[in-house]
Order: sequence, then C-alpha cells, then structure tokens
Amino acid sequence: MQRKASAVWQGDLKSGKGSISTDSGTLKETQYSFSTRFENGVGTNPEELLAAAHAGCFTMALAFQLQGAGFTPTELTTEAAVSLDPEGQGFRITKSALTLRATVPNLDEATFKKLAGDAEKNCPVSKVLNAQITLDAKLG
Repeated sequence: MQRKASAVWQGDLKSGKGSISTDSGTLKETQYSFSTRFENGVGTNPEELLAAAHAGCFTMALAFQLQGAGFTPTELTTEAAVSLDPEGQGFRITKSALTLRATVPNLDEATFKKLAGDAEKNCPVSKVLNAQITLDAKLG
C-alpha cells in the first residue's frame, strides 16, 4: 500500500510560501511557510502534520491491540506533541510525546499500560521516527 502527498514551494525561506496536498484531497494546497513553522502564522507545517499522523496511527494501533485482547474502548483520545530542535546548521525532530486519555470498560491498569506500550512500539509511524517517543497513558 502506498499513500502520496506533494509539496510546492515558491520563493526564499523567510518570505516564500508553500502548499501541501494529499492524493485523498483532505489537504488541497494547504498553506505552509516559515511563519507557520517557526512563528504563529496561519497554515500548517510538517511537524504538525507528523504529530497528527502519529496521534492517529497510535490510536488506531491501540484500538487494534484492545480488540485483540477482547476490549472495546468507549473513547481513546491522543495528543502528539512533536519537538523540532536546532541541530548543527539545521533542525531535527527530537521527540514525539503522546498523551492518551482512554475510557475502556472492564480494563485493568496493568493490561492497559501493556497494550498502550505495545501500540506505541508497533504503530508504523512510531517505527519510522528516529526520535524519542514518550507515552503518558491514563485510563479513565
């Protein structure tokens, strides 16, 4: 299975602008720029998109783990916070911090922690990241 997205950039780094599109059409010429990446401009940026991908991937992986163990979640809510830090002459994504809040009937804390940890390690986005990944998981 292959998924595609494209990016277009026009101009220099600071005053230029770009757009990101996905084959699904969910993103269609969505704006990104220096200000959306390093300041508070309107639009998106690669780190925000990576955070969304990691949150979505992990949450689906956990739903799969729970199903396999015989549990059905009422709700799984995950936030991913991706850190972009200076490295040498450029930058590096150094961390993706997952924060999970879950409501799963009849699930004990030990089983929850194990399943959440397995999902974090086995989510395809976690596997591709060359960064520290942390997980703060709470069962409600």
